[in-house]
Amino acid sequence: MEAIITTHSINKIYQGNNVTVKAVEDVSIEVFPGEFIGLVGPSGSGKTTMLAILAALLNPTSGTVFIDGQDIGELNDKDKVKFRRSRIGFTFQSNNLVPYLTVRENVELMLRLNGTYSRTTQEKANELLNRLGLDEKLNNLPNQLSGGQRQRVAIARSMVHDPSLILADEPTASLDTERAYQVTQIYADLIHENKKSGIMVTHDLRMCKYVDKIIQIEDGRITAVLDDRGQIDSLISCN
Repeated sequence: MEAIITTHSINKIYQGNNVTVKAVEDVSIEVFPGEFIGLVGPSGSGKTTMLAILAALLNPTSGTVFIDGQDIGELNDKDKVKFRRSRIGFTFQSNNLVPYLTVRENVELMLRLNGTYSRTTQEKANELLNRLGLDEKLNNLPNQLSGGQRQRVAIARSMVHDPSLILADEPTASLDTERAYQVTQIYADLIHENKKSGIMVTHDLRMCKYVDKIIQIEDGRITAVLDDRGQIDSLISCN
């Protein structure tokens, strides 16, 4: 089985005022189909920078990123936008829904941007929203939804265009514990069932009960990789 995402010795270095900051240092990872990864570490450890590099939103100083066999560094800016829209799904902490679009329209927006909107993809969007328990909210605006419902809309939007890679930056940070568990469970189920690769940045180790592997990053470097269920559960119970 080939990895959906592979990085080789990723580095991101910032220079300024005679100071060198290594935000990401020598990071090499592989993520396979159906694998859900938790990326954890203290604030300022480089997690969000790494996620932005994986999302083709930020260029590394050195190193390579392959997604579905494509070397992202070989793409120009225009092609990166197209690649990102079609192959990557991203959920932000603040969900970033368009406030004047309904639930259905927010999700279908990805299809329209990719030029893949049709009766078939519209039905897929409806099925996904139904799966997420939003079938009675299709015509609601974001300000008419709870925090958990808005985040579920964001999940649907990140997956409706059938991307290979799903990325989430602190998707449960603004949710209460019960809703946070629900959202993370949904991520895990959809990633496993559809054989996607998923990476979730989180400060809350309790959410890692749903992941298959934990990658711990500190000062820009990977300091631990836990892929044994017992190891993961032990880490969660100790914090």
